[in-house]
Amino acid sequence: MVCNFSDLRNKEVVSVRTGLKLGYVDDIELDTSNAGILSLIIYGRPRALGMLGRDDDLVIKCSDIELVGEDTILVNTHDSSIYTKSRSFSVENLLK
Repeated sequence: MVCNFSDLRNKEVVSVRTGLKLGYVDDIELDTSNAGILSLIIYGRPRALGMLGRDDDLVIKCSDIELVGEDTILVNTHDSSIYTKSRSFSVENLLK
C-alpha cells in the first residue's frame, strides 16, 4: 500500500495490546540521511481549551507498527517503547 502524509493524518492509531485509541497521526520524524521514517508523533491533548498548554506528545517508533489499514494504524507497543516528548513552556518566563 502506498500512503502519503495526508492519508496518514486521517488514520487513528490504536494499541493492539490495550485496545486504547491513542489519537491521530499529527507529525512524523524523518531520517534525512537515508530518507526513512523513524516514528509517528501524536500531539498531546489540549488542557483547558489549550490555554494551559498540552499534554506530552506520544512518539511511536515505526518498528512498533503492526498494520496500516484504511482507517486505523495498529501498533503493538510496550509502555516503555512509547515515549513522550514535552513541548512545555513555563508561564513564569512569559510574565517576566
